[in-house]
Amino acid sequence: MTTEMFGKTEDGTDVSLVEIRGGGLTAKLMSWGATLLDLRLEGHGPSLVLGFPNFADYPAHSPYFGATPGRHANRIAHGQFRLDGKEYQLDRNQNGTHHLHGGSQGIGKRVWTIADRGADFVRFEIIDPDGHMGYPGTCRTACTYRLKEGGVLSVVHEAETDRPTLCNMVHHSYFNLDGGADILDHELMIAADRYLPVDTDQIPVGEVLPVVQTPFDFREMRPVRHAEGDGQFAYDHNYCLSDMRVTKRAVAQVRSLKSGIAMQVRTGEPGLQFYCGFKIATPVAGLDGQRYGACAGLCLESQIWPDSPNQNGFPSAVLRPGEQLHQATDYIFSRI
Repeated sequence: MTTEMFGKTEDGTDVSLVEIRGGGLTAKLMSWGATLLDLRLEGHGPSLVLGFPNFADYPAHSPYFGATPGRHANRIAHGQFRLDGKEYQLDRNQNGTHHLHGGSQGIGKRVWTIADRGADFVRFEIIDPDGHMGYPGTCRTACTYRLKEGGVLSVVHEAETDRPTLCNMVHHSYFNLDGGADILDHELMIAADRYLPVDTDQIPVGEVLPVVQTPFDFREMRPVRHAEGDGQFAYDHNYCLSDMRVTKRAVAQVRSLKSGIAMQVRTGEPGLQFYCGFKIATPVAGLDGQRYGACAGLCLESQIWPDSPNQNGFPSAVLRPGEQLHQATDYIFSRI
């Protein structure tokens, strides 16, 4: 385990970079956004995730590469929700209309404290004050990354609050298992028979529909590539794994036949956001000198379903005093 300075924010706050090793993996993580910057598998050259070698490129260009967005990840329609009879207005950072990933200064874009660390793990913590980005209550949040035997990247989010609030954490790495220009020929399986249709702003319309006989059917392993008109189908949707948190289980698998690398996702969360990265267009080089264009990496974000505060019947993201949020997801890397 090593620690070094990685940069400074605009207000002069130091950003630290930590390297950990374990289970055949090497990870670099930084305190800004509790972000996974780089992930390598022994014997495989390219990074398994998208990232930048320079800190300045993160606040300027990163679409949440490897970050920990929150306090409520994903979208909340019009940045509004009602809790215990009171209306709240959140920061509207998606096209000035909706709330996305905790807001323009959410915890995925702030510096966390390194609370604990060892050869194979690091624990980041942050206090999100009452009223920040519009959220009620002071929320104490932790994110622990640990590398375990068998190629396991374990990501655990924890949170406590002093007032009823919303809290929904995700890990937002963009994965690429072969170092190629895109992930369209990666094969993917998602163990879900339902998904959430969305409007043109990516807000759920309130329906929960079956994936059968639609482009959303990944129940059997198949390529991400799926034509829609003259381009790739724009996957950025929540897959409904269950109606509530359950025991951690395998929910997805992705593999590259080109590299022979596979990744399994295990979580107890009720939702999994699959984003194929069709909006990626970074103007600067990323890790290994790569230029990241459309579909350069894919996200598999375990979560509470998006816009849950405004949708009847969706799993709840409400966190109350005396409760502890515990969201655990494993990303398990292996060779085919």
